Amino acid sequence: MLFSIIIPVYNRPSEIFDLLTSLVNQSFQDFEVVLVEDGSKDRSDKIASLFQSKISVNYFFRENQGQGFARNFGMSQANGDFFVILDSDVILPENYLLILKSAILEKNLDAFGGPDAAAADFSNLQKAMDFAMTSFWTTGGIRGKLKDPSKYQARGFNMGVSRQVFETTGGFVDPKRGEDIEWSIRIKKAGFRLELVEEAFVYHKRKNTLISFAKQAFSFGRNRVNVSRFHPEAIKLVHWMPTFFLMFLLSLLLNGIFFRVFIIPHLLIFGAWAVLVIYQASWKYRSILVGDLALFTSIIQLCSYGLGLVVELFNKKLSS
Repeated sequence: MLFSIIIPVYNRPSEIFDLLTSLVNQSFQDFEVVLVEDGSKDRSDKIASLFQSKISVNYFFRENQGQGFARNFGMSQANGDFFVILDSDVILPENYLLILKSAILEKNLDAFGGPDAAAADFSNLQKAMDFAMTSFWTTGGIRGKLKDPSKYQARGFNMGVSRQVFETTGGFVDPKRGEDIEWSIRIKKAGFRLELVEEAFVYHKRKNTLISFAKQAFSFGRNRVNVSRFHPEAIKLVHWMPTFFLMFLLSLLLNGIFFRVFIIPHLLIFGAWAVLVIYQASWKYRSILVGDLALFTSIIQLCSYGLGLVVELFNKKLSS
């Protein structure tokens, strides 16, 4: 068996139904599913049983320990040669596994990371959030497009490793604090080949409200600092950009209220960035409404991430 699909789930049976449906529809069928229920009250066992006559689904229930350790358990139970790790809120295009198989063989990959995207039937807010997480104007495009695919740090919503990588490195060492990025760095340090497979994307159907999206972005900033506890080089200039953006907006606000110094240049810079965000998002999703929403989600994502980074760096300093 080539692939074992490892899926941790926590109180999300409806999402599991959609993900398993997309697995049934895969053009490449040499795989099993290892579904690990991580202490859920709203369990997915009945959903899993609906699919056991269509695909190989192995269901396990464990007390809640966090998604990183749930994935480790799933990989320890898997039979495949290559473990594909997915979040429960993604949907796979029908050729996903076929594309992934070709990339692994052609590039001789030991591990991979793939991007996420918004499907055509996603809500306008979901599309705006997708833009905020993936565009050049917000994240530099580092989640899905790189000139050098070997520099990619895989994310747990869409990543995979060979059995040898898991057995050699031991899997995740943290339950849920940037654990995927930490493992990506450790995999490369161990001499394994991990690259971005740009064509192996998933549809990521985030169910966030604007408030929960802000909290998630805040946690992402904190997670980057947590990764730096294991790998001090993990925080690079690009990760400081959201903090610089937050400081820029605060200076614009304070300038406008109190000082009124260089207010026009500040407004021109922000206005140019806002126009580019609205234009690109509107063009990408063929919707001016999505473009307008993308401006708000982009500001929320950048400010929340930047604040999270600073807060956790301060906490790290206090604890050292």
